[in-house]
Amino acid sequence: MTTVEVGRLTQYAHGGGCACKIPPGELEAVLSGLMAPALNPDGDLLVGLATGDDAAVVRISNGQAVVVTADFFTPVVDDPFDWGRIAAANALSDVYAMGGRPVVAVNLLAWPRELLPLELVREVLRGGLEVATEAGCHVGGGHSVDDPEPKYGMAVTGLVDPDRLLRNDAGRSGEPLALTKPLGIGVLNSRHKSTGEPFPHAVATMVTLNRDAADAALSAGARCATDVTGFGLLGHLHKLARASGVTAVLDSSAVPYLDGAREALRDGYVSGGTRRNLDWVRPTTDLRVTEDEAVLLADAQTSGGLLVAAELPGYPVVGELVPAAGDGVTVIVR
Repeated sequence: MTTVEVGRLTQYAHGGGCACKIPPGELEAVLSGLMAPALNPDGDLLVGLATGDDAAVVRISNGQAVVVTADFFTPVVDDPFDWGRIAAANALSDVYAMGGRPVVAVNLLAWPRELLPLELVREVLRGGLEVATEAGCHVGGGHSVDDPEPKYGMAVTGLVDPDRLLRNDAGRSGEPLALTKPLGIGVLNSRHKSTGEPFPHAVATMVTLNRDAADAALSAGARCATDVTGFGLLGHLHKLARASGVTAVLDSSAVPYLDGAREALRDGYVSGGTRRNLDWVRPTTDLRVTEDEAVLLADAQTSGGLLVAAELPGYPVVGELVPAAGDGVTVIVR
């Protein structure tokens, strides 16, 4: 293997983190009509493709169901160990967003072996293992490919009580909306990629597991939740409201942000993924805020928090669900 001088890790990627997702409108168009038929009449597939939820859920036996998900992305930070931690926390989040407990994960790795030394791979995998271990989740191997662009993540399998499942189509009018992590990760990631400026507070947010938030949601009797990642708060709230047949009213003044997020927006560090998110939700969103505020609310998050239809102790209430608007509006932002 030949190598060249290693620069900043984020410079080997065309984008960063969950901002690299395929735009949601394009993805929905591709997936239209591809729902698989039920394999049996008993409804063992509890959550599938229909509502674009965070993970698939299949009932097994003895009052249990299996949660299955996969998530991976390009480097969002320059430190390979931190990238591994962030990617693992992000992948595990899908299980927590369904109310489940992660049990086992396998690594997903793409690596430009002619450009980047394998010593960096070890640090990425070490970071993923550390976070999975914190979650009590086994790491049982994985799969790797030689690729021009580095990518890392995990496929995760968990268990959940099918009678205490959190899903994005179970929201009801009158329920409050709680958000468990501040926004602004996307614009701070973009600033880091452009300038190399460190942002340890954002890294600390991204590597924080959503385990405690999921436990709080279940303790509160919540039945509806999703995590806030690449489609931004507005995108994921739109999906939740649409799937639940309600309209969400968002109080923009109650939404928390990481330090430096507004400054990063002011300085123009906005990803293409964030702008595509906002374009996607505009037709179904009544935006009664400034354009800058709308951009932040659509900011593509990486390893963001949970959005839960319930009041959770210690977390801000940022809105509520109301009866569906007759004009097709799914989200009202005040």
